[in-house]
Amino acid sequence: MSQLSLLASTSQRVGATPRRSVKAKELSECLRQLAEDEVEIATLYLCGELRQGKIGIGYAALRAASQAPASDVSELTIGSLDVALTKYNEIKGSGSTAAKARLLEELFIKATADEQAFLLKLLSGELRQGALAGVMIDALAMAAQVPVDEIRRAAMYAPHLGVVAHAALHRDRSALLEFQLATLSPVAPMLADTAADVEAALELLGPRVAWEWKIDGARTQVHKHHDDIRVYTRNLNDVAASVPEIVEAIKAIPANDLVLDGEVVALGSNRQPLPFQITMRRFGRKLNVEALRKELPLSPFFFDCLKLNGISLADRPTHERIAALRSVVPTDMQMPRLVSAELTAAQAFYAEALAKGHEGIMAKSLDAPYEAGKRGASWLKIKRAHTLDLVVLAAEWGSGRRKGTLSNLHLGARGANEGEFVMLGKTFKGLTDAMLEWQTKEFLARELRRDAMTVYVRPELVVEIAFNDIQASSQYPGGYALRFARVKRYRADKHAGEADTIETIRTIFNSQSGVESSAAAAQ
Repeated sequence: MSQLSLLASTSQRVGATPRRSVKAKELSECLRQLAEDEVEIATLYLCGELRQGKIGIGYAALRAASQAPASDVSELTIGSLDVALTKYNEIKGSGSTAAKARLLEELFIKATADEQAFLLKLLSGELRQGALAGVMIDALAMAAQVPVDEIRRAAMYAPHLGVVAHAALHRDRSALLEFQLATLSPVAPMLADTAADVEAALELLGPRVAWEWKIDGARTQVHKHHDDIRVYTRNLNDVAASVPEIVEAIKAIPANDLVLDGEVVALGSNRQPLPFQITMRRFGRKLNVEALRKELPLSPFFFDCLKLNGISLADRPTHERIAALRSVVPTDMQMPRLVSAELTAAQAFYAEALAKGHEGIMAKSLDAPYEAGKRGASWLKIKRAHTLDLVVLAAEWGSGRRKGTLSNLHLGARGANEGEFVMLGKTFKGLTDAMLEWQTKEFLARELRRDAMTVYVRPELVVEIAFNDIQASSQYPGGYALRFARVKRYRADKHAGEADTIETIRTIFNSQSGVESSAAAAQ
């Protein structure tokens, strides 16, 4: 069996079982059989990723190539596939479309039937077998026989899980400690779960809690190394050239090595936040930056300090990171904060945030570390209007005035297994004509299949949905449905892995009803 065949067969078995522990065991056994020079790339493949990143293979071209007759004997290896994909990514200019098509066809001709099926899913981005980051971390811990927390911590700061796999399996265990928060190398931001209200958040976190305004701005991670300043978005894109006032503000901070996390927002003349879409006009702008800066100045509000003067603080408790933040960041650039275990004080702070036009507040455990890229119960968001960030799974063709556009959205939350999405309902409300035109184009570019009324798409687009409440429902697999769901906006700054989970929906439902429904208990 070639090593690519090993990945294909492992992927089939992993996709066939719903049990996380079985998935991890299958993956760990596969990892142990790989040669040292294959581990990094193979780990990425089993996570549905490519070392080259997104290389823009069109689905139609990929589908055409996959029709090639399968080989009886595999002629592909993990290494030769990686070389071919690098070559594909380098093909440019006149005749490139035909050259890329030939290369794809050659790959599929060299693959067995099982390998072809694996390739098709891998290259189309459909390899959602529950073997994404979370399960792979468990598998790596099992294969390397090291505590899972050590793998998880290394994964926070590594470029990708492939290099963590190589370190864990083929170097000394201490090699995992080499992965540290590095200045000028952004990490995925820590995420928050949802609490129904201030009282619920206090009950969940206990008395050692900090409350902060929740500003509807652009999540921003700032890195400073002497005069080199980077401003990263939630998607880890450097937009420093678009936001010179943020760069200037950071330059004035008396620290040579600094990493901050916060929000950047455009404020109106009354100092209240302008809509998120207006703030986002500044990000990624390359032309007429100074003119737009005068028209739409940005204000930073930092709430976390992850590194200060060469010392990483990410593993330190929140109260230490807050102290570091206060020591160097001017007060007017700090997120307003209250440290109190008093319910009435926290409720008054929440009311103040709402009165100033903000979304709500955050509640944060004072004793928790910063968990990059993780949605944890140590950070909770409390918002006046119920909203969820959900993933579009499919859309139905509209009728009447909306005929010819994809309108009614099928909405999904992240499931218990990574890469799994649980449908919660549908909505066509809140969509403007501009949204309809935009989403029709985007959905068709992500089409997986269709029937007479519905186009099913790759679950990549995140949409913010407002709703009145959550009700138990036997109509949808998760056991819940959203009442009066309507679209607020698309979240271009978020990817599907940052969408809300079915566990969040369950928490909100239980807080509304006071009892756990039979649907929730069955999960």
